[in-house]
Amino acid sequence: MSSKSEDIVGETWDYCLADSLIKFGSGLAVGSVLSLVMFKRKKWPIIFGAGAGFGMGLANCQHSFRDPHLMKMQSYKLKQKEAHSEKQSS
Repeated sequence: MSSKSEDIVGETWDYCLADSLIKFGSGLAVGSVLSLVMFKRKKWPIIFGAGAGFGMGLANCQHSFRDPHLMKMQSYKLKQKEAHSEKQSS
């Protein structure tokens, strides 16, 4: 069964939004910890971490929209190897 192109674009947007939010939040958290521990509660590590995280998310989104025909690792399904009946019968 084939999927519609609108569904594929929608899934890509969902993935991009989720990925960007996770990377933004992670950068914000790392910047906050560094600000508290190392930089005497300055604002710039927080802003830098959030910006770096958002930039990584944006780069991943651009990559996923530019190469739409590449298979992503999340779409692979592993199959178990079947026993070789030819080797057993000989």
